[in-house]
Amino acid sequence: MNAKVRHARLSLISLSIFFLAALAVPSIVSRSAQSSKKNSCAASEFHQFDFWIGDWDSFEIGSSAKDAHLRVDRILEGCVLREDYQGANGHLGQSFTIYDASRKLWHQTWVTNRGELLEIEGKFHSGEMVLSGSDLTATGEKREVRGVWKPVEGGVRETAVASVDGGHTWKPWFDLIFRPHSSDSPSVSPNSLNDDQRAVIALDAQFQAAVKANDEATIDHLLPADYILVTSSGKTFTKADLLEEARSASRHYEHQEDSEQTVRVWGNTAVISAKLWAQGTENGTRFDYTLWFSDTYVRTPGGWRYVFAQASVRLPKTV
Repeated sequence: MNAKVRHARLSLISLSIFFLAALAVPSIVSRSAQSSKKNSCAASEFHQFDFWIGDWDSFEIGSSAKDAHLRVDRILEGCVLREDYQGANGHLGQSFTIYDASRKLWHQTWVTNRGELLEIEGKFHSGEMVLSGSDLTATGEKREVRGVWKPVEGGVRETAVASVDGGHTWKPWFDLIFRPHSSDSPSVSPNSLNDDQRAVIALDAQFQAAVKANDEATIDHLLPADYILVTSSGKTFTKADLLEEARSASRHYEHQEDSEQTVRVWGNTAVISAKLWAQGTENGTRFDYTLWFSDTYVRTPGGWRYVFAQASVRLPKTV
């Protein structure tokens, strides 16, 4: 075979290889893109906030009247949670929430028909989504905000606090429960609760969170020296007993939250009643129960104080 023939055959072989490679590349790229598309938001971290997805009616804790209707769904091939909020007072808003895998953080942007913008970030921890950030008040003050979402029996609870002194002191902003939407729920203005009710509800939520976290310092701060808890068996627990339980960390809670909460104020006395669901372990033994409780607060010169509690028998399990 002469040189010209060999050269021609090699050229044809090279051309064939190039042609086949050119055909294969788009296929490889396509499969890679499809794989990336399929798995981009499939990791478990992207689904930590799935408990918030749904068609909800929003209620202020302690109120039986609806103050908003909101829908939370997934968009952008499941990578983003979109909230569509419609308040009973004409306040409209949308939020967009995403897990930023590059920083291992959740990010939420909230916008409204009143020109409001809030960006908050945080993490999912111990069954709760905690997001924080800052914005400006109507008077131009910088305000730090922190919101907590957690699943509770019958829905989702969102509690928010705010600070205008750089986080040194925090005040309640709102406390909501989302229940599955019903067209029969009556609407009410979000201002249906008075300041006393809001303050007591916020203190009760703070105490509940401290118990769940075995936060001895916060429990010590919230309870007066003569605090008493009476259980259904007639046994009593003092402030010292609750502090010792937190100090020993003998109880580890997976759930410690309430539902069907009401708050009533008579002059300088307030009573919160609710159904409590507690689940976790105590000294390695699992517990899971629901009961009713009533917490009594009294107004003092220093503000409302939690002075007395009473718990019912544990409710029978429902299927």
